[in-house]
Amino acid sequence: MISYFNDYANLCFEKFGDRVKYWITFNNPWTHAKVWHSYNKTWRNKQQGMVGISLTSAWGEPVDLTSQKDIEAAERYVQFYLGWFANPIYSGDYPEVMKNYVGRKSAQQGLGMSRLPTFSVQEKSYIKGTSDFLGLSHFTTRYIIQKNYSALKGPSYHTDRDLVELVDPKWPDPGSKWLYSVPWGFRRLLNFIKTQYGNPLIYVTENGVSEKLQCIQLCDEWRIEYLKGYINEMLKDPLTTHMEMVTEIVVPTVFTLCILISAILLMFLLRKHN
Repeated sequence: MISYFNDYANLCFEKFGDRVKYWITFNNPWTHAKVWHSYNKTWRNKQQGMVGISLTSAWGEPVDLTSQKDIEAAERYVQFYLGWFANPIYSGDYPEVMKNYVGRKSAQQGLGMSRLPTFSVQEKSYIKGTSDFLGLSHFTTRYIIQKNYSALKGPSYHTDRDLVELVDPKWPDPGSKWLYSVPWGFRRLLNFIKTQYGNPLIYVTENGVSEKLQCIQLCDEWRIEYLKGYINEMLKDPLTTHMEMVTEIVVPTVFTLCILISAILLMFLLRKHN
């Protein structure tokens, strides 16, 4: 299937590449590196486009910020969700925590090898760096707590993670049962991606909310509030170090205040003079 998909992608590059400059290989993918290499080798110089991938991820927040177990469980939640596919692209391999947990559960289930495939050295090198941008689909957030699941329950993505997902009853109730409006989780996910994967170029490929009311006329206040909240979180200043904050935020602010104060004093002196 990889070869067939690569042939199809090359046909698309050939026919539409003079006009289409942004390509997403997969939405919620399993594999895509071959297509990136094809574009990079054959089409990039003449078409000057970009090839990326679109991954879906919610944000996981620890229930108890003082609990190391909850903090680690929330990290696993995001690594199993986003890191499963993003980590090979940016680091060349699955997240270490994912390999450890799936490997341990597989051994407890009497399997001779992990249910998570192992990349060869050549595969790691081939996959790493095969994305010009990261397409991100994001909708909601969950609170996460640690919970140990017995391996005897059988192989499962959900029990491999050893965690439980919770929602806050104070979050705005959704039109869909799985989707709660939690704008601050979007910003935390973006900051996670920045620090985890070296600040890649991000395009938000999916975001939105279902309507919770059946209306005869247009009544989109719920969707307006959802989008406003998420867009505002996206538009906030990026994650910065303390020194960057001083140079990029504090210094310009103080400089502006000085100009305003000087202007006010000048106006006062001119009025007094007249």
